[in-house]
Amino acid sequence: MKTASVLKDLEKRIMFDMNAVRGIIKKDVPYTRLFLHRLRKSGNVFQIERNKYTVHKDAFLIASRIVWPSYISMWSAIRFYNLTEQIPQSVWVVTARKKRRKEISFSNTKIVFVLTKPKYFFGFKKIDFRGFEIFIAEPEKSIIDGLLFRKISVSEIFSILKSNLRTLNISRLLAYAIKTGNKALIKRLGFLLDKLGFDYRDKLRKYIYHPYTPLEYNLPPRGKFNDKWRIIENVKV
Repeated sequence: MKTASVLKDLEKRIMFDMNAVRGIIKKDVPYTRLFLHRLRKSGNVFQIERNKYTVHKDAFLIASRIVWPSYISMWSAIRFYNLTEQIPQSVWVVTARKKRRKEISFSNTKIVFVLTKPKYFFGFKKIDFRGFEIFIAEPEKSIIDGLLFRKISVSEIFSILKSNLRTLNISRLLAYAIKTGNKALIKRLGFLLDKLGFDYRDKLRKYIYHPYTPLEYNLPPRGKFNDKWRIIENVKV
């Protein structure tokens, strides 16, 4: 089988392994390994990690297919939905499956894997991207994940919310926050929405526990005490 024909077949797949190539060329393992080596050396095939290959150069395309189950979220999804003008330097992937390597480099882009508990693995969907199916968080869940995994600062979350109030589904945002059961997250989100003119104090009352929670998790707990949400305003929003 000609190399061009093999590559045309491989282009239909986001990712493949040696067995897939062997099935196409109908050769034994040693020959298939050599064939793959030549494809890599010629720059037609790229290795993602051990026995995982692709002919595509787009890290965003392959990111949610490296480990299963997983989905793209946080900054990467927020940028995909045009909720920010910031260009992420990495592709952030949430997975419910433990992975030894938490980061890999592909096509000059870092792909970062964040392990989550099964109860937090929700709020994502399958979409068509460049003719392939990939998995990505809903816009509202990408924001919740940023708060949940503390990968996006609270002040940046506030800026995203403020700039996209007409685009985001606030009811879904609240529902996803409540579904996590994370009371500190719920208090922070309630406070931020209050600042934007949405008062959900009564709806979220049972999650507002007594100890005060710092608004920004990466800063010392110093600042004004907000009794309504039991929040320490240690950052100005």
